Amino acid sequence: MKPEDIQVHPTAVVDEGAKIGAGSRIWHFVHVCSGACIGQEVSLGQGVFVGNRVVIGDKCKIQNNVSVYDNVTLEDGVFCGPSMVFTNVHNPRALIERKSEYRDTLVRRGASLGANCTIVCGVTIGSYAFVSAGAVVTRDVPDFALVAGVPAKQVGWMSAFGERLDLPLSGEGEDRCPHTGDIYVLQNGSVLRKSAE
Repeated sequence: MKPEDIQVHPTAVVDEGAKIGAGSRIWHFVHVCSGACIGQEVSLGQGVFVGNRVVIGDKCKIQNNVSVYDNVTLEDGVFCGPSMVFTNVHNPRALIERKSEYRDTLVRRGASLGANCTIVCGVTIGSYAFVSAGAVVTRDVPDFALVAGVPAKQVGWMSAFGERLDLPLSGEGEDRCPHTGDIYVLQNGSVLRKSAE
């Protein structure tokens, strides 16, 4: 299903059966497989590949040269930086068929995945989490967490606006986002956001 108001570059290949929401933009040399389900106002940059068993929520931005393989789900507002990597098999071998062993990867609402980072299959990236450029994520990332390194470790907390919060990694604390007025409270290892409205 391709609504009239989506933009598809002439070099892109969108297989019949792919579902693409209104207002989405598909740029140069993209390939969207037939089983993909893509939301509204999504941007797929140059050279992006989207597999059959992939769900992409509304207003996601997938930058150049990203492959979103089967069993990956992106909720609304996810940012995938240039050349970042998803996997879907934990122990791949070219000579052994493992399509029945794909592991699910979930990236929750508003998360950002930095350029050249790698998300090893089977993990969940929390809402508004921020994965730094070049990080290799091998385990779940909490909501609002900032992770960096190889393997990725938590180094801080981020606001939904996308700036680092002045909160300790553990214990208790509170910080206010100067842009939105939202208050972020750290308790029991989790950050909760209290809207300013």
